[in-house]
Amino acid sequence: MNRHYARRDFLKRTGLGAIGALTFPRLGKSADSVFQGLEKSRPNVLLIILEDWGPFLHCYGEKEMFTPNLDKLAAEGRRYTNCFTSAPVCSPGRSSLMTGMSQYTTLSHQHRTKQKPALPPGVKAVPDLFRDAGYFTALGCGYSSKIDLNFEFNQAESYLGNDWSKRKPGQPFYAHLTLIDTHRSWHADPSHPIDPAKVTLPPWYPDTPLTRKDWALGLESAQVSDRLIGEIVARLKKEGLYDNTAIVITADHGVALPRAKQFLYDDGLHIPLIIRWPARAKAGTVSDELVSNVDIVPTMLALAGLPIPKTIQGHDLLNAAAQPRKYIFAGRDKMDETHDAMRAVRSQAFKYILNLMPERPYCQFNDYKERSYPGLAVLNVLHLQGKLPPKQDAFMQPSKSPEELYDLRTDPHELHNLAQDPACAPVLQELRAELDQWRKAVGDPGINDEFRKGGWSAKYPTRSLEEWQRIEQQWLKRTQRQQPR
Repeated sequence: MNRHYARRDFLKRTGLGAIGALTFPRLGKSADSVFQGLEKSRPNVLLIILEDWGPFLHCYGEKEMFTPNLDKLAAEGRRYTNCFTSAPVCSPGRSSLMTGMSQYTTLSHQHRTKQKPALPPGVKAVPDLFRDAGYFTALGCGYSSKIDLNFEFNQAESYLGNDWSKRKPGQPFYAHLTLIDTHRSWHADPSHPIDPAKVTLPPWYPDTPLTRKDWALGLESAQVSDRLIGEIVARLKKEGLYDNTAIVITADHGVALPRAKQFLYDDGLHIPLIIRWPARAKAGTVSDELVSNVDIVPTMLALAGLPIPKTIQGHDLLNAAAQPRKYIFAGRDKMDETHDAMRAVRSQAFKYILNLMPERPYCQFNDYKERSYPGLAVLNVLHLQGKLPPKQDAFMQPSKSPEELYDLRTDPHELHNLAQDPACAPVLQELRAELDQWRKAVGDPGINDEFRKGGWSAKYPTRSLEEWQRIEQQWLKRTQRQQPR
């Protein structure tokens, strides 16, 4: 595929080559009079991102967790059960979230790119759209101000301050903050400890004392984030802002576990999404429709009554006239210095994964994962000892199947690859065609020979059995004495 042709075609189809996407002027500092009454006519919009976290909350069915603040926001708003990120790692996933566009269209798909591309002509990130419409744009607000984008971005220009309290009288705000507790490493929550014996592990994960303790710490870390959300809500209420603030809570990508973050299985893509704005999101409603993170920006703009640029590839989730998605799409590319490439399309019933570099193992060397995941040591030890059952050992092989197909109705954890099953040939052909069409539409550049040869060594296993056993013992000691953050 010629990436430059695909990108030019996108610009032509959206009109970006000729006109800008916005229909309103940027307001200058002398526009104080414009703000009078604006705050009442347009709601504030608050975006809260949980780092590295899937839909593992009490309101999503995690019975052992205590997340009363998130549960209350979900009860007061709309909870989405099938929201998925476009990329299973921070910077490309956040790049899509911040633009409402595929990371391939903006060429922001390679995690930790040293030379970042400029956005296509006429394309703006979400804070710029709110700023230009007269909103005060705030980043952090006393919490993490992480942005982590893979395109050129002037943070100082896009965000007018680090807290919504610095806005002008009567000026509505758009605020963006991140809660970092669910990012590795995980820490204990002494207020509501979770018994490792009671947690539920996915069937692709070995059931050991270490994996149970680690996952309990992950759930406890999410509880800490829930208390921070309680603080934020309390502040909004104290300042008289709660009733006029639309709150959107989501995550950048799925949970930081070995077969989740950085991979295209649901555990790497599935994220929570809660929208609290009673004027449009009816209290206590739950949606099972397929949602992509590129839908979040147009939804926030619509909540504020702002126009949605033609460049945006998502749609307003609260628009009753919008057609629900039949598919969601995602891709994985370079992660740090680990080179791999995968694409996926998911319907309500099936998931298709195309492995563009099947010669490389899933578990080729990645410094971040080997430093951060206790369960990766467990998997490697058991694999090298020949003790993993086939469903778990499939992830530890030195190469991948070129194609993967899963029936999510009977196999929600994606353990039985049906790509070679003749009975599934029609579904396989359908999803192949849909993925190919999407890749062309978003300008997916694919991979080249130089990329295929790059990155750290793909040799597998990356360490000897003795080395992995030593690392496993270190993790056991560390998790047992884990303290609160």
